[in-house]
Amino acid sequence: MGYRRFLTGLGLGLVLSICIACSQRVLLSEPAGSTPPDAAAEEISPEQAREGAPVAAESSPAAPELSAVAQEWIASAPGGMVNPPRKDVRLVAISDLNSAYGSTDYDPEVDKAIALLPYWQPDLVVCSGDMVAGQNPALTPEQITAMWRAFDDHVAAPLRQQNLPFGFTIGNHDASSARGVHDQFLFQQERDLASAYWQDPAHSPGVTFIDRTDFPYFYTFEQQGIFFMAWDGSSSQIPADKLAWVEQALASDVAQQAKARILLSHLPLYAVAVGRDEPGEVMANADQLRTMLERYNVHTYISGHHHAYYPGHRGQLQLLHTGILGAGPRPLIDSQLPPWKVITVIDVDFSDPDLTTYTTYDMQTLRTIEYEELPRFLAGHNGVVLRRDISYDELAPDEKSFCEQRLGKALCTGNLPFPRPRTYTA
Repeated sequence: MGYRRFLTGLGLGLVLSICIACSQRVLLSEPAGSTPPDAAAEEISPEQAREGAPVAAESSPAAPELSAVAQEWIASAPGGMVNPPRKDVRLVAISDLNSAYGSTDYDPEVDKAIALLPYWQPDLVVCSGDMVAGQNPALTPEQITAMWRAFDDHVAAPLRQQNLPFGFTIGNHDASSARGVHDQFLFQQERDLASAYWQDPAHSPGVTFIDRTDFPYFYTFEQQGIFFMAWDGSSSQIPADKLAWVEQALASDVAQQAKARILLSHLPLYAVAVGRDEPGEVMANADQLRTMLERYNVHTYISGHHHAYYPGHRGQLQLLHTGILGAGPRPLIDSQLPPWKVITVIDVDFSDPDLTTYTTYDMQTLRTIEYEELPRFLAGHNGVVLRRDISYDELAPDEKSFCEQRLGKALCTGNLPFPRPRTYTA
């Protein structure tokens, strides 16, 4: 009897051991979690891009509440703080958050803007670069890592806590793409550490990627039927192989069947600010790039770097120069206006031929900045930019003469109709 009990116990023990081993193998071979950071692309169909990516069945989290200090800012805004009518999609655009080289501190307007986001309840926050204060060869890896940690504390972590997707482009102070005489990146260390920060799954920006093969430098994503592209405009040159990727991505079914296309860059196409009105401070071959973007029906080019807010257009392309939240706002070319630190709410209406409406706030007073306050056009060195509500035909003779005397007729009149971009409907 004892012998039988021994054999029975031994058999049961073997069976139990096999079951445990199998369970462990399954757990180890099928880890939970999100797609690995080096995944090449998400499968987004043209239909999903047109209609918006599918939303999980579970209920959305409750909108974050305004802090007491944010409520106090709103209550004390002179004349009350405007909250524009919400449309199909709401974006908030910010840019140039950094302070002095190597700084891990942020100006108060940065924290103020992030704290006020629940007031607008955007679907997406976009940033035109310069999130940290690099582009200095003397910075050590520890200093660069500390800057990204500070950015996470002030900006990225609060956005994750608010469940806000964050679409961004890399700026020259984040990870400059400037190259040396041997075609090497002059700031390779900063690029490596920027990649390490963004490739960390803990720092996921929360967007629905389409192609993230070269994230965070060149990538595409989708938001509620809008196709977004971020390219590396942290210097004035985009290599030929990357321009080929840009064209291929924009020509794809998923891009062309989206309701609209928006591009994020750090450097603008055309100059708008004092101290930035020269080659190297704008994208090289701006007219050729604009023509390419128009060919693929890109609606808006959102940029930073010039530290000056200007809502403009040239040809068929809308040009939103986002201004600045960090240190060093600059005046507009030929303008006596004081420079502002701003944040812009972009409301997208797919049934509106103009598609977008901007509401831009002076972050110190929280008053809105109206188009009529801004110059009707800016004559930078590489081409005129018209305010977005002005057509070339509406310029007075003396305004046209001023532009043509400075730039020549070609840079003032070339292909400048008031834009009426095509949009897709559901």
